Amino acid sequence: MQKFFFDFQFLDWPLIGGIVGALSLGLLSISSVDLSFADNFGLLKRQLVALVIGAIIVLIFSQIHPEFFRATSRSWYFVGIALLVAVLIFGHTIRGTRGWFSIAGFSFQPVEFVKVALLLVLARIIDKRGRTFRTGLFFFGTALITIIPMALVMLQPDLGSALVLGALWLWLVVFVGTKRAFLLFLIGSFIAVGLLGWFVLFKPYQKERLISFVRPQSDPLGAGYNVQQSIIAIGSGGWFGAGYGYGSQNQLNFLPERQTDFVFSVIGEELGFVGILGLFACYGIIGWRLTRRAMAARDDFTLSLLIGVLGLWLIQITVNIGGTLGVLPITGITLPFVSYGGSSLIMNFMLLGIAESVAAHQIGSGH
Repeated sequence: MQKFFFDFQFLDWPLIGGIVGALSLGLLSISSVDLSFADNFGLLKRQLVALVIGAIIVLIFSQIHPEFFRATSRSWYFVGIALLVAVLIFGHTIRGTRGWFSIAGFSFQPVEFVKVALLLVLARIIDKRGRTFRTGLFFFGTALITIIPMALVMLQPDLGSALVLGALWLWLVVFVGTKRAFLLFLIGSFIAVGLLGWFVLFKPYQKERLISFVRPQSDPLGAGYNVQQSIIAIGSGGWFGAGYGYGSQNQLNFLPERQTDFVFSVIGEELGFVGILGLFACYGIIGWRLTRRAMAARDDFTLSLLIGVLGLWLIQITVNIGGTLGVLPITGITLPFVSYGGSSLIMNFMLLGIAESVAAHQIGSGH
C-alpha cells in the first residue's frame, strides 16, 4: 500500500493536545463574546477560518525538514522587512495603528510573520557562530538585526509588538550566554531612553497612561478603566465562574476588547478559577513538550528554534495575562491560541508547524 503523503506517526501528540485544549477555551470564550455582540457568531466564524488555514500550515510545515528553514531564513527575514515597509505605505489603519493589509474583507498583520522570520534568522546566526556567543560582534550584530524590524513596527506605531521582537532577541541572547557587561550596557541604555522619554519626548497623555498603570485607581473612568474592569471580571468568577454566556462584565459590555486583549478575563469570569487552571495546564503541557524536544535537539539551529518558539509564546502569555491582572501595561498583545485574531493565530500555527518539523525529524522518538 502506498504511504499517505502526510506522515502523522512522528508528530508530538501531547504538544498538539495542549494546543487543542487552549484553542477550545479560546473558541468558547470568543463565541461567548459573540453572544454579547449579537453578531451571529461572526467572530467565531472568522476565527475558525484562520484555524483551518493554520491547521493546513502545520500539516505542511511538519513534513518539511528543518534544513529548509535554515537555508531560507534570510529570505524570510528580508520578506518580513519588505512587508513592514509596504504596510507603512499601503497599509490600513486599525485602532490608530497602520499595521494591517486589508484584502477582500480579510486583514493581515505582517508583524506576526516577522516574529517567525526573526526567530529563524536569529537561530541561523546562533548555529553559524559555533557557540562563540560572548563577543561584541554577536551581541551587537544580532541586536542590529532585531532593531531594524523593531523600528519599522514602532513607526506604525505598535509598541507592544516591537517589544515582543526585542524580548525574543533578549531571550535567545541570554539563553546562549553573553557577557555581563553587555547586559549591563543594555540595562543602562533602557534607563537612559526611559528618562529621555519621560522628561523630553512623552506627551502629557502618555505620562498619564504610565501613571494609570502604576495606580489604575487614580483614573478609574479613564486610563485605568480597562484594567479595573478586567480585575472585577476575574475576581467575580470565583471557583467555577458565572457560566458560559453569563458573565456580566462580558455580556453587558463593561469589559473592552474582550475577544483579544482581555479574553483571559472572560475565561476567569465565566469559567472561574477552574477554567484558568485548565488553561495553565494546557500551557504547561506545551512548555513541557517543547523543553523535552529542545533537550533532544541535534544541533544549535533546532535547539534555538525550539527555545525561541517557547520564548515567543511565554513572552506573549506573560504580557497578555500580566496586563489583564494590572501588573504589566496593556500593549495589545494577544494570548496565544486563545485570543481572537487571524494573523496571530496563523503565526502561532506556523511556530507549531516548525516545532513539529523538528519533532518529526529528530532521531530517537523516546522524547
